[in-house]
Amino acid sequence: MRSAMTGPVRQDAAMALVLLAAGQARRFGGGKLSASLDGQPLVLHAVSALQEMAFSAGRFAVTSAQTPPLGGHGFTPIRLHPDGAPLSRSLALGIAAARQAGATAAMIVLGDMPRVPTRHYRAMARHFDGDRLATLVDGRKQVPAIFAARHFPALMALSGDRGAGALLQDAMALTLEAALAADIDTRDDLARAARQPAPDGKHGQPTACVKKTKG
Repeated sequence: MRSAMTGPVRQDAAMALVLLAAGQARRFGGGKLSASLDGQPLVLHAVSALQEMAFSAGRFAVTSAQTPPLGGHGFTPIRLHPDGAPLSRSLALGIAAARQAGATAAMIVLGDMPRVPTRHYRAMARHFDGDRLATLVDGRKQVPAIFAARHFPALMALSGDRGAGALLQDAMALTLEAALAADIDTRDDLARAARQPAPDGKHGQPTACVKKTKG
């Protein structure tokens, strides 16, 4: 199923945005989210792609000492503690903030995925079915993803470096090409992203198509 994503996205759910931006970037050598891509810090690409979308339950960013300031972009910062805690801890802190704000759903986004276009986020908000919606990349379901509030306890109960993808295997999904879904773990990844043209995320047809797949 395809549909044009034009105009502002209207969301019936009281949706929160949870941006995970607290990774230690050990494989990168530190300072990953501040590294320059197309002349701006890496994390600001995700921030910019989501800037024009409405999140009535708020925008929350889980951050570390290495994260560039995001308060000026409408985010409530949540400092990861303890320092160096695993991904599951970042997720739990972000979801706890969304729940406290009264969110009935949360969109989970990673700060090191700079090429996900606005049109994909808009398509996700448009097609969210009130349960879960994943991103499908080369047959694998992952974030960005949206979860209804009934899944918040399960998200907060994850441990170690298990992320939200562990709860998406039987979810609806929107496809996204691998080049746009790439995350940045190393300096080589950053160099590849620099060679990938920035997507025109504000106009045109979405590349995603709603699919129901088995995990």
